[in-house]
Amino acid sequence: MTLKIYGIGASRAVRPLWTALELGVPFEHIATPYAGGATRTPEFLAINPNGHIPAVVDERPEGAVTVWESMACALYIARVHGQADGLSIAPANAREEAEALRWGFWTVSELEKDALTVLMHRMVMPEAQRKPELADQAESRIKVPLAVLEEHLQAQHTKGEAYLAANRFTVADVCVASVASWIRPAAGLLAQHPRVSAWLYACAERPAHKQARGMK
Repeated sequence: MTLKIYGIGASRAVRPLWTALELGVPFEHIATPYAGGATRTPEFLAINPNGHIPAVVDERPEGAVTVWESMACALYIARVHGQADGLSIAPANAREEAEALRWGFWTVSELEKDALTVLMHRMVMPEAQRKPELADQAESRIKVPLAVLEEHLQAQHTKGEAYLAANRFTVADVCVASVASWIRPAAGLLAQHPRVSAWLYACAERPAHKQARGMK
């Protein structure tokens, strides 16, 4: 069996890359940048006709399984290649499975758009092209989901659990932290949410995350 992950670390592909590295799953990294036309070739479009990274192709005895969408890729790898042993990042029970699903989907619907705006207009774009007012508006909107995340992490802390789904790092944390990290240029905003800030720092400092981010 061969697991192939298409993409680069400086993109949404960090999610399946990070997941696989945390699990210690052997995989083939096929460097596919989002710029320069690599995602528009006939070969890549045969894998993902949407023309976006990441994509995962899992060669299995029953045939190749193809997965698109970064959150789906991460959740698939954890579910299919992880061990439900309560030690790895894979969900160990129904509760942890539900947490991974709900926080993964929540991140896409509630956090991602404004987090990306903050990242682009606070740090990534050339300074002359940045529009601080767009970042200000995004930061104002993002206070609502950050408050939800802060409250959940506080409740977890009260139960003696340091992460989103358990007292260990899981794929739920991969899904949310991979997007929440885009807010880090807004240091003042994160300072208003100390639980989120501490949790995000712990996630970002994991060796597998750093390795995944560096994959080109």
